[in-house]
Amino acid sequence: MPPLPQTDRDIELLLSTPTPGATEAVTRLPGDFMVLGVGGKMGTTAAVMLRRALDAVGRKDATVTGVSRFSRPEARAELEGLGVRTLSCDFTDAAQVTQLPVAANVLFLAGQKFGTDDAPGLTWIQNTVVPAIIAQHFRKSRMVVFSTGCVYPFAPVTGTGAKEGEPVAFLGEYASTCVGRERVFTHFSQQFGTPVLIYRLNYSVELRYGVLVDLALKVRDGEPVDLTMGWLNCIWQGDACARAIQCLAHTASPPKILNITGPEKLSIRQLAEEFGRRLGRAPVLTGTEAPTAWIADAGESMQLFGPPAMPLGNMLDLVAAYVQADGKLLGKPTHFETRSGKF
Repeated sequence: MPPLPQTDRDIELLLSTPTPGATEAVTRLPGDFMVLGVGGKMGTTAAVMLRRALDAVGRKDATVTGVSRFSRPEARAELEGLGVRTLSCDFTDAAQVTQLPVAANVLFLAGQKFGTDDAPGLTWIQNTVVPAIIAQHFRKSRMVVFSTGCVYPFAPVTGTGAKEGEPVAFLGEYASTCVGRERVFTHFSQQFGTPVLIYRLNYSVELRYGVLVDLALKVRDGEPVDLTMGWLNCIWQGDACARAIQCLAHTASPPKILNITGPEKLSIRQLAEEFGRRLGRAPVLTGTEAPTAWIADAGESMQLFGPPAMPLGNMLDLVAAYVQADGKLLGKPTHFETRSGKF
């Protein structure tokens, strides 16, 4: 297990450590790179990992540009300090988007999830109108478009989870807008021949945010853990970003769809018990596991990229130690336990 990071910068450097797969991928991807939505929780990791991977293979001439509104000026300075160029842009403004340079390789991470119930109109703008603007401007780029496993229906917990060919469902406004995002990028990919990969992610986790942090906090604080949504998938954020970089080499038109998550479905009950052992607290468990859950089968991505670099045991150890040390958190619960699709 790597040493426990002490600061936000230490955490970012741990998360953005390039995997061998990411480093190898950038040797086969000519041109510059751009991360749209770099200000989000995964954008910084993806951009810094790209920069570090390019440096590791001697491609210092290739640029990595992160684009966001940058509501926090310090976030922009941090990125610049780590070698990532930055540009400010409001993606809802087509005139601003048309001023952006066009990069050969684009990761699209912009979107809205939390607050959907309070502002559904804004969620539809961010998750469907913005993709239409972006897809037209970057029609000549290779693009990996982040989506979510929430577009799938609940899957039986006796199986391996939803596969890429599973018909999508519309449980709640958020999932509906995410299907809309996929449809918009698919339309323009087919119209312009843009190579795209739709990256359906199930629960990226790190030390300050994610399903494992939510569970560890409940166990530490003696709060009840609801077992109704009894199973989940998750993957270390560094591995998720490495796979996004690798996915640039697997784009296609019409778009390829790929599930990205860890290799196994995980029991909420067992995860709570594991945190209980690490934190010295017996978890308070409530409810009974439902026969279905939002779980996805990542078998195809495992065949393409192999197992994640960060194993589950190390993730549990790091998260438990960080939570026990009362480390700084992002303060954004995932609401992984919800079965209504409302976020």
